[in-house]
Amino acid sequence: MSWFATPPRRAAGLWLGLAGLAVALLAVVLARRLEIAGDLETARLLREALFWHSLLPRIATALLAGAALGLAGALLQRVLRNPIADPSTLGIASGAQLALTLALAFAPGLLAWSREGVALAGGAAAVALVLAMSARRGLDPITVVVAGMTVSLMAGAASAALVLARGEYVLSVFIWGAGSLHQQSWNSALSIGGRLALGAAAAAVLLRPLAVLALDDAAARSLGVALTALRGLVIGVAVWLAVSVISEVGVIGFVGLAAPAFARLAGARTPHALLLKAPLMGAVLLALADGVVQATAGARGDLIPTGAMVGLLGGPLLLWLLPRATPHAPPAEATPAAGRRLARPGRALALLAGAGAGLAAVTLTLGAGPQGWSFAGGDLMADLLAFRAPRTLAAGAAGALLGTAGGLMQRLTGNPLAGPEVLGVSAGAGVGIAAALLVFDAPGSGVLLAASGIGALCALVFILALGARAGFGPDRMLLAGVALGCMCLAVLSAVFAAGGWNTFLLLGWLAGSTDKVEMAEAAGLALCALALLAPLPLLGRWIDILPLGAPVARALGVPVAASRLLLSLLAALMTAAATFVVGPLSLAGLLAPHLARLLGFVGGPVFLFAAAAIGADLVMLADWLGRNVAYPYQIPVGFFAALVGGPYLIWLLQRGGPSRG
Repeated sequence: MSWFATPPRRAAGLWLGLAGLAVALLAVVLARRLEIAGDLETARLLREALFWHSLLPRIATALLAGAALGLAGALLQRVLRNPIADPSTLGIASGAQLALTLALAFAPGLLAWSREGVALAGGAAAVALVLAMSARRGLDPITVVVAGMTVSLMAGAASAALVLARGEYVLSVFIWGAGSLHQQSWNSALSIGGRLALGAAAAAVLLRPLAVLALDDAAARSLGVALTALRGLVIGVAVWLAVSVISEVGVIGFVGLAAPAFARLAGARTPHALLLKAPLMGAVLLALADGVVQATAGARGDLIPTGAMVGLLGGPLLLWLLPRATPHAPPAEATPAAGRRLARPGRALALLAGAGAGLAAVTLTLGAGPQGWSFAGGDLMADLLAFRAPRTLAAGAAGALLGTAGGLMQRLTGNPLAGPEVLGVSAGAGVGIAAALLVFDAPGSGVLLAASGIGALCALVFILALGARAGFGPDRMLLAGVALGCMCLAVLSAVFAAGGWNTFLLLGWLAGSTDKVEMAEAAGLALCALALLAPLPLLGRWIDILPLGAPVARALGVPVAASRLLLSLLAALMTAAATFVVGPLSLAGLLAPHLARLLGFVGGPVFLFAAAAIGADLVMLADWLGRNVAYPYQIPVGFFAALVGGPYLIWLLQRGGPSRG
C-alpha cells in the first residue's frame, strides 16, 4: 500500500535538503549559544557545562523524540491503513494532556509519584476508547478518524474547562502541552532512547506480519494472520512510544503525522523502508524545528515552544509536498454506504423544526436549582428568562450556522468528513481572534467577530484552492486540513504558553461558553443566521451540481470559480459567527450533515436546512446539559456538544454510515 510516489532523484534531494538545513541550523545555534562573556577560565567552564549538560542533551532529545514519534506514526498508519493516523488524530496526546491536567488540579501527588504513569494512563485510555468505538466496523479509516477527533475534542474541551475553573493551579500545563525541549541533564534523552530501542526491536519483529497488512482483511486471515491480536500489539507499541515522548517533553503534535508522509515522499515503498525512513524523517523534522526555536530565541528565552514550531514548519512543508504526490483510490471500506431518501422531505423538515421548538421550550422551563429539578412558571419564569433565553437563542443560532457550514463544506469538497473542525476552519477563526487580541488593546465584539471571519475565510479558501489546483482526493484533502489545523493550533499554543491577559479570553473561547451571552448578542447572532441561511434556496442548483465535479458543472453552465468562492464565503461567515460564541470544539459542523443524510435528507437546500435544524437542536441540548448536569457549576457547551454528538455519530456510522449527500 502506497500513498505517495516520488522519483528517486527528488527523494534524495528532499533528504539532503532537510538534513542539511537541520545541521546548518544546529551549527548556528551551537556557535551562538556558546558565546559567553567574562574571564577566559570562567567562560570556558560555562561553555563546557552548557554544551555537555544543556545543548547536547537537547539536540539528542530532539533527534530521539522525533524518531520515536515518526516510528509511532508509521506503525499506526500501517496497521490502521489510514494516512492521517497519528498520536494526535487518535486522541493519544489529548488524553495524556487531560490526565496530567486532572492530576495537577486534584491529585498533584500522582505527578510526584509518576508523571509518566499518569500520561500513559490518559493516552492509553483515549486510544482504547477510540478503538472500542471503531471496532464494530473493523477499524475502517473514516470511523477511526471520527472517533479520534471526538475523543480529542472532548479531552481538549475538558482540559480547557479545568484550566478555566482552576487556572491558578493548572495554567502552566499549557506550557507543557505546547512541547518544550529545554534540558538540564541527559535523563530525558536516555529515557526516550531506551524506549525507542525497544520499540524499534518490536517493530523489527513485527515487520513480516506488517507486510501482510497491505492485503485486505480476508486475504490476511487466509494466510493465518491473527488480525485483532496483531493490531492490538502494534497499536500498543505505538502508543507506548508516543506517550514516552509526551511524558518527557510534552505534546509534539505533528511529527507522527508528517514523518511517515515525508518518508513516502522520499521514496519509501515497503514496510521495511517506511519503518526505517519515518523515524529518520521524524528526527530531522523535530531537530529542524528546535533549531529554528533556538536560533530565534531572545534574551528572555524561546519565543515559542518547540511543539508549536513543529506545526508551523511541518504544516507548510507537507502542504507544499502534497501536490507532488500520486493520488490513490481510497479503501473500499472508507466509502460510506448510501442512505435512504425521504419521500416528503418538506414534512420531515417541519417535524424537525417542531422538535427544535419543543426542545427550546424545555431548556427555558426545566432546570436544576437549589431545591432540585423543577419546571419554572409565573414570576420565577419571568426572572429566569433574562438568563436562559439569551443562551438558548445563541446556542440554537450557532448550532444552525455550524450545521449548515459543515454541509456546505462537505458538498464543496465531496468529502463526508469535511467540516469546520476538520479542515482547520474553526482553528483559523481562532487565529483571527488571537491576532485581534494581540494587535488591539481592548478589541470589541465587532472587531473580534470580523477577525474571526477573516481567519475562517482564509483557511477555507486556502484549502479549497489547494485542493482544486492539485486535484486532491478526499483523503489528501483531509491530510491538508489536518496540516492547516496543526499550524493554526500551533499559533494558539504559542499564545497560551506566552501567558498574558488574553490567555484566559482565548481559553474561554476555546472551551465554548454561552453563560455570559447578552440578549443583544444572541439576537444579533440569530439575525446573522437568518441572513446567511436566506440565500440558500437561490443557490440550490449550485449546491446540487458542484459535487459532480468541475467539468460537469461547467458543462451545465455553472460558474465554478465564482460559485465555489461565494459558497466558501457563506460557510466561512457561518463558522466565524458560530465559533465566536460557542468556540471551535463542537462537533456540530461534522455531525449535523451526517445525521441529516441518515434521516433521508439528500438534495440541495432541504439537506442544508435539515443540517441547520439538527445542529441547532444539538447545541441547545449541549448548552442545557452543561447548565444543569453539574449545577451550580457551568460546563462549557463545546465539551457537551462533543460528548453528546460524537458517540451518537459513531453508533450511527457503525450501523451503516451516511451517504455523501
